Amino acid sequence: MSDRVVVLAGGSGGAKFARGMLDVAGDGLTVIANTADDIEIYGAYVSPDPDLVTFWLADRIDERGWGLRDDTFAVMDGLRAIGVDVWFALGDRDLAIGLERARRLAEGARLTETLAELAAALGVGARVLPMSDEHVRTWVRADAEWLPFQQFMIRARGEGPVQDMQLRGVATALPTAEALEAIAAADAIVIGPSNPVISIGPILTVPEMRQALIDSPAPVVAVSPIVGGAVLKGPTAAFMRWAGYDASSEAIGACYAGLIDGLVADERVDGLPVLQTDTLMSDAASRRRVAAETLAFAEGLAA
Repeated sequence: MSDRVVVLAGGSGGAKFARGMLDVAGDGLTVIANTADDIEIYGAYVSPDPDLVTFWLADRIDERGWGLRDDTFAVMDGLRAIGVDVWFALGDRDLAIGLERARRLAEGARLTETLAELAAALGVGARVLPMSDEHVRTWVRADAEWLPFQQFMIRARGEGPVQDMQLRGVATALPTAEALEAIAAADAIVIGPSNPVISIGPILTVPEMRQALIDSPAPVVAVSPIVGGAVLKGPTAAFMRWAGYDASSEAIGACYAGLIDGLVADERVDGLPVLQTDTLMSDAASRRRVAAETLAFAEGLAA
């Protein structure tokens, strides 16, 4: 098996896949996570996708699918009690992470450093890297109103249809040196089963990132987030419609045309090498199996 594996991830699908890959690649795993969903709130800097990945890798994810297992919400309850509109709920320990991250960033630390500190504190040996240390934010227009991504997803419940999307700040962002080094040194690169428009799209839009993936000698494969012909969770279908695609594994392949060498999906897709397998990751065994099969598929493409 490959010693150095890079996974691009955002959201639950990418985080689950990364956890399966940890069982296969161990500390040789590097995850490059979307940071365009980040939000500054309650005095904290919250980085939802990198934190989600880290909580999964640490086996500390809560059963609701986000946040830390068995976290409490005393601070949120206290804020509500004094009349604060608590639309973005954070557990107490989750809030503590965001407060410490905000403090470190104010001191001049890079986002990369703060994510590494969290991983170390939670006992995670694999690396979780931001797509960029610069400030990039996703904004969505729906019902003729522009909203930051978290407000669109939580306050507006992700209801559309999506009329437009912007990645504010991405034009002047750069991938981190650590991300570029991991890509250049990788034996295999996997685009996780994440939303290709709002989770993987921001990573690939960071200047130099796509070209770094193309220039890497490692095979690049994507895992389709479409399972059984449907989206399991989240607004993938709505954003793919906005981008001009239907919600199918064939469309996922088209989204990554010119970038990937192969696709992992549970249905046949014409026009590129495909590993057709059950991609449902419902437990630890299935996550490990999908990761192992994906890595073996990538290695076969490199042979």
